[in-house]
Amino acid sequence: MTQVIEARGLNKSYGALRALQDLSFTVEPGRIVGLIGPNGAGKTTALKAILGLTRFEGQLQVLGRDPHSQRDALMQEVCFIADVAVLPRWLRVSQAVDFVAGVHPRFDRACAEEFLRKTDIRMRSRVRELSKGMVTQLHLALILAIDARLLVLDEPTLGLDLLYRRQFYDTLLGDYFDKERTILLTTHQVEEVENLLTDVIFISRGRVVLQSSVEALAGRFMQLTVNPEQAARARELKPFYQREVFGRIAMFFEGRSASELESLGEIRTPSIADLFVAKMQEIAA
Repeated sequence: MTQVIEARGLNKSYGALRALQDLSFTVEPGRIVGLIGPNGAGKTTALKAILGLTRFEGQLQVLGRDPHSQRDALMQEVCFIADVAVLPRWLRVSQAVDFVAGVHPRFDRACAEEFLRKTDIRMRSRVRELSKGMVTQLHLALILAIDARLLVLDEPTLGLDLLYRRQFYDTLLGDYFDKERTILLTTHQVEEVENLLTDVIFISRGRVVLQSSVEALAGRFMQLTVNPEQAARARELKPFYQREVFGRIAMFFEGRSASELESLGEIRTPSIADLFVAKMQEIAA
């Protein structure tokens, strides 16, 4: 199977700061992948490398192309939404649609206009007259109207209220099922997207900490909640992280079976958000 993204040993430094350190991962076609990490982990630098916006050391192929030397061809098949509004504030909505229609051969004007008709955005409005949520909706209308194979989202709902965030992801997911797309997204609001994801990549200090399909997490990780009197026995099984929750202790295990743990307390598959915290704390310990 040809990978949509194949990164091998990526390194990138800004002076003394090493933003990427031997970063390696793959993204398969048709997946929704969460690139998740704390501030300063290297997520945005990795996305810039994928989009051909920064030089790096190592090997990187995106849709079979070198994103630096073949960026023009690559951008015909890749779309990007950043965490900040980049549209000029004086621009009218109609002019934004006209511009994208004029520069991108795979832009479907009718699709963008149909999307905008379902919002409160008016074609005569200027960007400065729109709320942050409306600007995000405008970005989404422009991006989803492009027949792209890869959609890259960098904190796309940052600063939006819950209603706009929910609408954004509902629209995104509906478009994903209608078309053959691969989606790579970063977000700090892991709880809101974990039910959308097919795969996760945890990144810290420029390195991949964990890459897995969401489906495989259930067989690999267990969360055990024990009463204090059972804690000593549970610790003998070597949890990689533990924390106290309402007078009980939640322990996280990798590679342990349910049969090994079930006599000690309540077991479940940890949420992606809880697993992320556990892995980051394991690294920091």
